[in-house]
Amino acid sequence: MSEELAKVYNPAEVEQKWYTYWEEHGFFKPDPQAPKPPFSIVIPPPNVTGSLHMGHALNNSIQDLLIRYKRMQGYQALWVPGTDHAGIATQNVVERELKKEGKTKDDLGREKFVERVWEWKKEYGGRITRQLRRLGASCDWSRERFTLDEGLSKAVKRHFVQLYNEGLIYRGKRIINWCPRCGTAISDIEVQYETTKGHLWHIKYPLSDGKGFIIVATTRPETMLGDTAVAVSPKDDRYKHMWGKTIVLPLVGRHIPIIKDDYVDASFGTGAVKVTPAHDPNDYDMGMRHNLPFINLLTPDAKITLNEFSPEEKKTLAALEGLDRFKARERIIELLTEQDLLVKVEEYENSVGHCYRCNTVVEPYLSDQWFVKVKPLAEKANAAVEEGRTKFLPERWEKLYMQWMTNPRDWCISRQLWWGHQVPAWYKGEEIYVGEEPPKGDGWKQDPDVFDTWFSSALWPFSVLGWPDETADLKTFYPTDVLVTSYDIIFFWVARMLMAGLHFMKDVPFRTVYFNALVKDVHGKKMSKSWGNVIDPLEVIDKAGADALRFTFIALIAGQGQDVKLSEDKITEARNFANKIWNVSRFVLMNIEDKLAIEVPDELNLADRWIISQYHATIKEVGAAIDKFSFGEAAKLLYDFIWGEFCDWYVEISKADLYSKEPARKEKALKVLAYVLEGTLRLLHPVMPFITEELWQKLVEKSNKQPGTIMLQPWPEQEPKFIDPSADAAMAYIKALINGIRNVKAEKGVQTKDVEILLVVSKTEEKAALQQGENFIKALTKVSKITTCDQLVEKPKQAALFSAGDTQGYVLLAGVIDLAKEIEKLNKEAERLEQEQDRIGKLLADDKFTSKAPKTAVEAQKNKLAELAEKKKNVLEQIKDLG
Repeated sequence: MSEELAKVYNPAEVEQKWYTYWEEHGFFKPDPQAPKPPFSIVIPPPNVTGSLHMGHALNNSIQDLLIRYKRMQGYQALWVPGTDHAGIATQNVVERELKKEGKTKDDLGREKFVERVWEWKKEYGGRITRQLRRLGASCDWSRERFTLDEGLSKAVKRHFVQLYNEGLIYRGKRIINWCPRCGTAISDIEVQYETTKGHLWHIKYPLSDGKGFIIVATTRPETMLGDTAVAVSPKDDRYKHMWGKTIVLPLVGRHIPIIKDDYVDASFGTGAVKVTPAHDPNDYDMGMRHNLPFINLLTPDAKITLNEFSPEEKKTLAALEGLDRFKARERIIELLTEQDLLVKVEEYENSVGHCYRCNTVVEPYLSDQWFVKVKPLAEKANAAVEEGRTKFLPERWEKLYMQWMTNPRDWCISRQLWWGHQVPAWYKGEEIYVGEEPPKGDGWKQDPDVFDTWFSSALWPFSVLGWPDETADLKTFYPTDVLVTSYDIIFFWVARMLMAGLHFMKDVPFRTVYFNALVKDVHGKKMSKSWGNVIDPLEVIDKAGADALRFTFIALIAGQGQDVKLSEDKITEARNFANKIWNVSRFVLMNIEDKLAIEVPDELNLADRWIISQYHATIKEVGAAIDKFSFGEAAKLLYDFIWGEFCDWYVEISKADLYSKEPARKEKALKVLAYVLEGTLRLLHPVMPFITEELWQKLVEKSNKQPGTIMLQPWPEQEPKFIDPSADAAMAYIKALINGIRNVKAEKGVQTKDVEILLVVSKTEEKAALQQGENFIKALTKVSKITTCDQLVEKPKQAALFSAGDTQGYVLLAGVIDLAKEIEKLNKEAERLEQEQDRIGKLLADDKFTSKAPKTAVEAQKNKLAELAEKKKNVLEQIKDLG
């Protein structure tokens, strides 16, 4: 016989053991040739630099629930894992290591530096995938991918070359987000906006004809050096007389026009705005519309450069050359003040973009970059969503997606880094060559830029399956079924995968996108190390186990996409739930002495039929909840059935049979317990895989079931023959009787077991239920005698009333409790209720209250008064009954 379960559940002793077993036996690995329907998910690849945080834990708990559920349903379930090379993040990590050695990447050179990053990746890059294993993620690790591996590099080259040849990729000057510290363009999602206290400077721009000036308000006076116009709203009559005139740009001396443009908000500042086309995306658009010059005034490290200024301007501004942008701002304010051109300074809060990696203020910067023409690709992606070929859950995100994708900007895909997919473009003089392989001949130099990480990630759903090669995986598992991701990357990743999938694969990359919630603290505040409210998932796993963490997340998903408010209390509740499952399983296993057939026995009592009916109802309800992505509902159904119906009710009822001296009664009870427990463990497995595997294995050892693993067992199917409405109704009545008796005993402080009950039962169904369940009632309420009658001739004295269904019940208290003491307690309660009635009565009689208070408040007090009257009536009746 196998070793018995430990008395106390210790997750650490269970989790590593079973994960190793699953992985070594290849249980996560589907066969694309097998005659089973496919189901596939690709993991949102975490950064190779990352470690597991609560967002990852939630996201991957949901994915694992889905993949385990489908695997048990008989699908060839594939969950493809992988990591993202995270260009800027990874390069920064290695650069910081070099800095400790007193070196820079330039000291090594590109080739040696990239080799160093690969060494770092080999040593540290698997950290997050090891942590995902601790969570229980049943990914097929044999198919693990990395966005810089050989196959994905081939895919990225094909992606670029084909779009370039189709005219959908071009190189040109556009405004992009530029990080002066990292020295590269960055994507919108890599810009973090912070509300910053700054200033709004009001500056005089003199008219060229000497007849006055126009006042411009700006938060970035240093950029005025690159102004090529001042714009006003065509609806603003204050400046109508200035249309078409020119002004003299302060400090610079450049004559620039006053233009009218609908972009200008007449209510902001003075209603006149400076236009710096090379340093602001909106100004860039105005510059294009009005054919204005584009003058760059900053170097890549955000210092003033006068390279694009005229000789006269260079001479005038020589003192500013080479100054840091913020030092230049200070000096320009000083010069404007000296020349009496600064009208006023206002304190002003605005949102300033910072690089998400180094927190440097980002510059809108005009730069030569590679761009994708998004609009032609977006049209197909939008149609796929509108037609329902890809569904968004929650559906509200579809509206936001369509807003973003209706008129999208071209996508900057190049980055000035060394770590990443280097652009497959080569230059020789004015000649350019784009191809998957280098050009033949001498003199060619490859473009030094690499691709934006999102450019390779856009191919993820099909590149990880082998594209551009034709593979069995690609044929079987594309399109994928579900993508589980965060809503904050709906445009940066989801939309781009849709565009790429439809363009290259001629089909959507996924049928459903489920946008998971964000994990916040118990107060609904974003978790942040600086705020000290971060909960480390690995610490939770160490203390409470992965199953407890997973169940906490799943149970907290109250609605699709709603933020999850995580607390230590919720984790403790989940840990207690795991302990409850462990303890009830241990109880069942301890009572199985010989091999037991896990099956429904022939002879069943009311409680047996009820728990089997409840179990089969739960099968259907849990499956339906998962199918509609209502994960929190599924968790609640499982919790309520396991803890409530099974543990608190059926197990307690079954003890009479288990401890019976009749072997047949004991075997029958054990079979029902084992049948329901085994099926329930399978239902719970996708949510809590470790504890269910451990308990299922122990149960199988004592049963007639074939050994193996719970994760490959079939998902329980509801059998209609076991749904028993009459048993459900009868047990609901019995439970109500038991609760009624327990409540009275608790309220009256009844300690003795020698208590009699009188039940007035007239309804046929209730009589039948009582006949079948009388023994349950006695056992669970510890009453000595139950007397029944159809009709009450005389109300019993010294008794407490309760009800269940149409039945009236009386707990006979004479000789059981101190009646005088109980009557005294009830008199005090009646007195308290009367005082509260008097208080509210006086309040309602006060004209000041009834005339001035809101109607809802007055109505609430009236309702409360009525409730007090009813409570007092009941208390007085209890006093009368006891007297």
